[in-house]
Amino acid sequence: MTLGNLEGRHALVTGGGTGIGRAIAEGLRDAGAAVTVTGRRRDKLEEVAGCTPVVMDVASEESVVAGVAEARAAHGPVTICVANAGIAEGRSLRDTDAAFWRQVMAINLDGCFFTFRACIPDMLQAGWGRAIAISSIAGLKGLRGASAYTASKHGMIGLVRGLAADFVAKPLTINAICPGYVETAIVDQNLARIMERMGKTEAEALQVMQGANPHGRLIAPEEVASMALWLCSEGAASVHGQALQVSGGEF
Repeated sequence: MTLGNLEGRHALVTGGGTGIGRAIAEGLRDAGAAVTVTGRRRDKLEEVAGCTPVVMDVASEESVVAGVAEARAAHGPVTICVANAGIAEGRSLRDTDAAFWRQVMAINLDGCFFTFRACIPDMLQAGWGRAIAISSIAGLKGLRGASAYTASKHGMIGLVRGLAADFVAKPLTINAICPGYVETAIVDQNLARIMERMGKTEAEALQVMQGANPHGRLIAPEEVASMALWLCSEGAASVHGQALQVSGGEF
């Protein structure tokens, strides 16, 4: 089986300057797509060679509309949209105030909605499209100590399934990818929280995170990117409305 190339396609990846988003952007670029990477930090976006940086805040509908318009002006209609930008922070119910709840929902769930709504019309016009939401294993099960994050990632999958039903007869697919613990900068942040909360050393905290994946290791961002690239291939043309795990055996 070949994944083919994506020449002539325009891909937009939110949160494309680091971590999973960067790996996906680089994979799409290497497959021949013109790639726009968006995020709030231009310096990070400019580090992604061969991709067009667009400063965009997914929590702001106005910023998303303007950012997608800028991307469209540079490379034409967006035919691959990867809603990856997100916040991954856990808090207990007691410590989850309204401001934190809204921040998580605004970035993770609202951001996915705004991005899809801005890009899907391009796909319909082009007669081909791939919309991919980067959810989480927490979108499929409860994550202890992270109820807001869990709810936002469940919401992303609900959005994908609802939109997939709406566009089932159209020439595009809409899916979610649900990674387990991935080796990104977020891991460093979580390590510090585990060390503080559980009184563990850095090595012990890392073992806790590695052990959260059934296969006992952190997932490489490139593994998630490979799933995204497959979803963009013609071989995945009938994969629609799915929440696909890259989680080391979680089920």
